[in-house]
Amino acid sequence: MTVTIRDIEIGGDAAIALISGPCQLESLDHARMMAERIAQACAPTGTRFIFKASYDKANRSSLSTARGLGMEEGLSILSKIRDEFGCPTLTDVHLPDHCAPAAEACDVIQIPAFLCRQTDLLLAAGETGAAINVKKGQFLAPWDMANVAAKIASTGNERILLCDRGTSFGYNTLVSDFRGLPIMAQTGYPVVFDATHSVQQPGGQGTTSGGQREFAPLLARAACAVGVSALFIETHEDPDNAPSDGPNMIPVDQMEDLIGTLRAIDDLMKGR
Repeated sequence: MTVTIRDIEIGGDAAIALISGPCQLESLDHARMMAERIAQACAPTGTRFIFKASYDKANRSSLSTARGLGMEEGLSILSKIRDEFGCPTLTDVHLPDHCAPAAEACDVIQIPAFLCRQTDLLLAAGETGAAINVKKGQFLAPWDMANVAAKIASTGNERILLCDRGTSFGYNTLVSDFRGLPIMAQTGYPVVFDATHSVQQPGGQGTTSGGQREFAPLLARAACAVGVSALFIETHEDPDNAPSDGPNMIPVDQMEDLIGTLRAIDDLMKGR
């Protein structure tokens, strides 16, 4: 099965698509700058990208950490980015009543990993008709995602992407089991690998999450060798000073070389 998002085909033998952007929206000017930098990084290989950013980080480690710009301002920014750059946009939602407004501004609604079994949220997302990128909970086995996908598909919407972002391994640590990617693909839906959140150390810095961004490119290369349909890679011009998930994000000035390597592996695996 393939999922078409605007003019991007995801799945089958199509070249990997990229879902990329800063973890948290900061301003319209910042989003414009990041979208332009990502487009420049993708241009040499013709890689198609979906711009991703969150208007609200509702699952931050601490009450004191920044959550974002809020839904109204955030969705306005994402709608402008879609119109100005001609790229699809993606954001995550946390409550059922967020889904319809998000689907007006974005082409893809993302279900956070912690919420992937929330039936009312999945149904509300599916009913919008938007493409749904649902992240596998860190606590779920890959075969459990068949039940998650079935909830969304029950609305008549089969524009479903299944995304792996690592599995809980002890305290403050995640591990990537690459067997899970082809297992999730057995559902028939395209599989996305989230390279940057897979190196997150949840709550690892006490009031914020830590991470090991140096391993994200390695995991992304491995996922391409397995044969995923899309990659999720958050990026920022200054990750160490980003308001959210800085330790995981790839500096945007490294993205062009990384995308080139990933496309070469993807082309090899898919026989292009």
